[in-house]
Amino acid sequence: MTTERVHYKSTLWSCYLGYITQAVVNCLLPLLFIIFQTDYGITFERLGRLIFLNFFIQLLVDLASVKLVEWLSCRTLMVGAHALSAVGLWLLAYLPGVLPDPYIGLSIAVVLQAIGGGLLEVLVSPIVDSLPGDDKAGSMSQLHSFYCWGQMGVVLLTTLFLQVAGRSVWWILPLIWSLIPFVNMLSFLKVPLRPIAAEAGGSPLRKLFRQGFFWVILVLMLCAGAGEGVMSLWSSLFAEKGLGVTKVMGDLLGPCMFALFMGLGRLGFGLKGAKIRLDNALMASAVLCIICYLTAVVSPWPVLSLAACGLCGLSVSLLWPGAFSLAAREFSAGGAQMFAIMALSGDMGCAIGPWISGLISDFATNLNAGNPAADQIGLKWGILFGVVFPIVLLISLLLYRFYRKRHPAV
Repeated sequence: MTTERVHYKSTLWSCYLGYITQAVVNCLLPLLFIIFQTDYGITFERLGRLIFLNFFIQLLVDLASVKLVEWLSCRTLMVGAHALSAVGLWLLAYLPGVLPDPYIGLSIAVVLQAIGGGLLEVLVSPIVDSLPGDDKAGSMSQLHSFYCWGQMGVVLLTTLFLQVAGRSVWWILPLIWSLIPFVNMLSFLKVPLRPIAAEAGGSPLRKLFRQGFFWVILVLMLCAGAGEGVMSLWSSLFAEKGLGVTKVMGDLLGPCMFALFMGLGRLGFGLKGAKIRLDNALMASAVLCIICYLTAVVSPWPVLSLAACGLCGLSVSLLWPGAFSLAAREFSAGGAQMFAIMALSGDMGCAIGPWISGLISDFATNLNAGNPAADQIGLKWGILFGVVFPIVLLISLLLYRFYRKRHPAV
């Protein structure tokens, strides 16, 4: 390892913690859905609307970041992102219990968390991309694997806490998890940072949008976000109500296994990705994702359905970092503005996919009103909707191959 790379090691680890912070912001709330539904009477659609709100706000932040990265320093934005994430978690603990309408309290907390999470999503990847090193795709995949380890840690420790302490003290969890963004906020006050492309000029967005391949990348990002979001954010509730297993088993074999396989996939590609053709790996991932969604819903055996939920994590593991790597390779001067637009598209998928899934679940549940298995039927239809996204993603990758044959060099 060169002296220059050693100098930025603390920066790299702070970026890893930044993605763990984003995992906390995105993944803690869905683990509490069953509590919110039981204690506050919140419907599937309104729960899905919280997911939509989270990613819609992140989408707006992605859009605003196109200009923010020109007006404010990267360090200022990173410190602010972690501060907002921590405050959002604090409010998640307190507001639902003190406001007349708990849903308003949840929504306020989600908005603040989402602003912080959106800034992290836009900034962490270009910061890592700016650090010294030759294997950019591998570094990007390893970075994104820390989101998965964060998600896995959130699921394991949250499930263990609720099992031991009980659901009535769920509000302590956001306070505990807020320590991560708070500590990392202090870290970003002093770690060394290199200029990212946007701070040095970068490619004009108009130039990017004139490239046909860039539009394919944006569709790929949208489908990657939606395909990942539907399964990862609904799998806990799907396991408990859709498959009839306990919350502990559902969390461990649903979102926890999802995060484990997603992390292993990204770590493996980070270590061996230089030897693998990226578009082939992404196409194989899309096919596996389609199989996992269908198996999770139609399998008559809950264990096989849960295994499919977990394996789906492997199928989506390369989609998001893979799209980032393809774009960074094709448009090396795109910088933070390009990453912001891509993150915007991905967050659009994360917002729309789980929300529509919740709408479909409510609709199917109401159609089967009076049936003891109405919730189970509704959730299965909601999860089945998610298969649309890997199918469109596969089509996008085929378009990419066609484009590369027509345009060997950008």
